[in-house]
Amino acid sequence: MTKTEYMESLSKRLKSLPKESYEEAMEYFEEYFAEAGEGNDQEAIENLGTVTEAANQIITDMAIENAAVPEKQKSVKKGISAVWIGILAIFAAPIALPVAFTIAILALCVVFVVGVLIFSLLISAVAVVFAGIVGVFGGIWLIFNDPACGLATLGSALLSVGIGILLCWGTVLVGRWTVRGTVKCFGRWAGRGKKHGKA
Repeated sequence: MTKTEYMESLSKRLKSLPKESYEEAMEYFEEYFAEAGEGNDQEAIENLGTVTEAANQIITDMAIENAAVPEKQKSVKKGISAVWIGILAIFAAPIALPVAFTIAILALCVVFVVGVLIFSLLISAVAVVFAGIVGVFGGIWLIFNDPACGLATLGSALLSVGIGILLCWGTVLVGRWTVRGTVKCFGRWAGRGKKHGKA
């Protein structure tokens, strides 16, 4: 197999990665061949192993690396990409395909359920904020007709807005923590699979 054929096969194997990660992986292999030097393509291919081995190796390494990245450095998009890479790492691990498939399905189910719960909490929090804002206008209007009732309504509405904002903030934090925890679990699992494969 020539370098061109090897890289084309790698490209097909890695297409399931997020775009940014795919480009990073392909750049890594291009640099690997460049460092090997002209005329040493076959030696480089032998060191990398088969296309499947090389692709699985870099996916596993990415999952482990993502697990080590501090949470503050992750955007929502990168967090989701990291979860996907973690799922791919499960299939890349040296275990039977049915086992990998089962683990991946369970992981996806957990992520989906938690995602739905977080989304529901966020919608509820936004609704509380919206209701509070409406209440503020209602309270201001009531002040001119019934000051006592208006002030009570205004106070309750402001409290509702405050609680809603806190709920929104808390929901976002829980979402980030969930993504981070999921990525860490995948990274640890991928790391164990990597060690097991070397054993």
